[in-house]
Amino acid sequence: MLALWITLVVLAVALAVLVGLGLRSRRRSRGRTPAPPAQAPSAQAPPEAQPAEAQSAEAQPAEAQPAIPDAAQPELRQRLGKTRGALSGYMRSLRARGSVDDTTWDELEEALLRADVGLPTTTSLLDGLRGRVRAGELRGPEEVLQGLRSDLEACLTVTGGGLTHVPDATNVWLFVGVNGVGKTTTIGKVAKQQTAAGRSVILAAGDTFRAAAGAQLAMWAERAGVEIVRGAEGGDPSAVVFDAVQRAAARGHDLVLADTAGRIHTKVNLIEELKKIRRVAERPPGTVSEVLLVLDATTGQNGLAQARQFLDAVTITGVVLTKLDGTAKGGIVVAIERELGVPVKLIGVGEGPDDLIPFVASEFVSALFE
Repeated sequence: MLALWITLVVLAVALAVLVGLGLRSRRRSRGRTPAPPAQAPSAQAPPEAQPAEAQSAEAQPAEAQPAIPDAAQPELRQRLGKTRGALSGYMRSLRARGSVDDTTWDELEEALLRADVGLPTTTSLLDGLRGRVRAGELRGPEEVLQGLRSDLEACLTVTGGGLTHVPDATNVWLFVGVNGVGKTTTIGKVAKQQTAAGRSVILAAGDTFRAAAGAQLAMWAERAGVEIVRGAEGGDPSAVVFDAVQRAAARGHDLVLADTAGRIHTKVNLIEELKKIRRVAERPPGTVSEVLLVLDATTGQNGLAQARQFLDAVTITGVVLTKLDGTAKGGIVVAIERELGVPVKLIGVGEGPDDLIPFVASEFVSALFE
């Protein structure tokens, strides 16, 4: 019996010793597990211990925004991305080559055609630049590019004066163009802008052939807080414009914005109808101070064919070029003014009411080259 008790005591002591050794080993192991702060590049390290890239990334946001004198200019550059893309690669290639040779002219021609400048205007521009290079006026790629930039801007000097509004008169601005170019939407945006500028506006829903046109224009009239005159579906659009002018004069409105049917420019009868609308709108007290042709920039050179047909029907005072953002190529602006002699007065660079902006030649060319 005594031997049994001695055996149990010995086992208990041995077990206690083993447990104690295990606990001390575990504590030492826990003490070695975390890496010392100085040995690991953690987020809590002082700035001087961080990698140079990390310091630069943290400091960059405060210094990355340069001073911008014209807040609208970066936006225009961004929205003319398609045209800039068509030109920038060629300009980089020309600068890298360091000389002006036959390849230079071939690449510049391709760049301008890809930007939708059109063959006649492209040929005229390059012929002028070649002559100046031969005469020694331009030396080297950079001067050729600067010459191209100034010549493009010179092509756009027909632009100027903005939208015409005759004081103390019932002004009528007629909007013409084929279906799908954004004509009705353009009228709504112009109404909103002119109202904000302090003018009293009334809309004339002269597109009586497209069922949704009147409803669409009425929606814009509500947005802009202006009156609208509508006629019966399929009715005489001239009568709608006449009624709008008479109401404007009676109620003191100084500006009538008149929609017209999206007439296909090859249809002679529709062109004749447009002429009639113009004559009716000119009757006292109306004064047609603008006839604005709305063109879709994405149609490119096809827009020139449309413009020529409308020019044969009625005197166009200016062009509104819509959808210039996205897939459109802005070189069509140069072709319109150079080949038709008609100023581009407004450009659409987005869907919002404020995305219809005045066209300024110097800003447009700068947005392509800078």
